[in-house]
Amino acid sequence: MSAGSVSYKRHRFPSELIAHAVWLYFRFPLSFRLIEEMLLERGIVVSYETVRRWSLKFGVAFARSLRRKAARPGDIWHLDEVRVVIHGRPHWLWRAVDQDGYVLDEILQIRRNTKAARRLLTWLLKKQGIRPARLVTDKLGSYGAARRKLRLTVRHLSHKGLNNRAENSHLPLRKRERVMQKFRSPGGCQRFVSVFSAVRNLFVPPHSIDNALSRHIHRIRAFVQWNNATALTA
Repeated sequence: MSAGSVSYKRHRFPSELIAHAVWLYFRFPLSFRLIEEMLLERGIVVSYETVRRWSLKFGVAFARSLRRKAARPGDIWHLDEVRVVIHGRPHWLWRAVDQDGYVLDEILQIRRNTKAARRLLTWLLKKQGIRPARLVTDKLGSYGAARRKLRLTVRHLSHKGLNNRAENSHLPLRKRERVMQKFRSPGGCQRFVSVFSAVRNLFVPPHSIDNALSRHIHRIRAFVQWNNATALTA
C-alpha cells in the first residue's frame, strides 16, 4: 500500500491530528485515555474511543507503508520466542531481529516446537528475500531442527548468552502489554505488534549510533519518512 492510498475522507478531524494520535499510541506506552487527555490539554476534544478507532483503521496501513520504504535489514538474524497469555491460554510470540535490533518479523503461535520455528523461518525467508549470513538463537532445539528441515546451510550459533539482542527486543512490548492490561485476542495481539514494531524500527536509532547529534538527525529523517507514510506530505 502506498502513502497515497491512505485516505482521511469522511473524518472531520484533520489528517495531521489523526496521524499524530496514532503515532502517540504506537510510539509511547500510553493508553487511549491518556492520549485523550493530552489532546484536551491542547484544546482538542477527542474521545478515547475515537483514538482507538483511528489506531485500528490507520495503524496497519501506516505500518505497511513504512515497511515498503524500510532500509535493507542486517544479515545476522537473532531469533527468540516469548510467552504471551491471552484469556488464560498461553501463546508464543516468535520474533526475529537483526544485529541492529530492528524487528524483521514476528508471528504469534500457540505452539513452541519445530513446526512453529519452521513457520517463522519460512516467513522470514519469503518476506526478506535474502538468506542470512548467520542465525543466532537460544538453546531451544526447535530452531536447529527447523533449519535442517529447510536445508539452510547458514551458520547457526545456539547459546543463550549470544541472543541478548532478541531477548532485549521483548522488553518494550512487555511494557506496552502492562499498559494495555494484556492482549484481548490473538488477532489483536498480532495486529498491534506489527504496527508497534514498524513504528519503533523507524524512530529508534540503531545501536551503531552513539552520539546525540546523530540520534537527532536520525529522528528528523524518521519524521520525514513518517509524514510520507501517513500521506501528510502528499
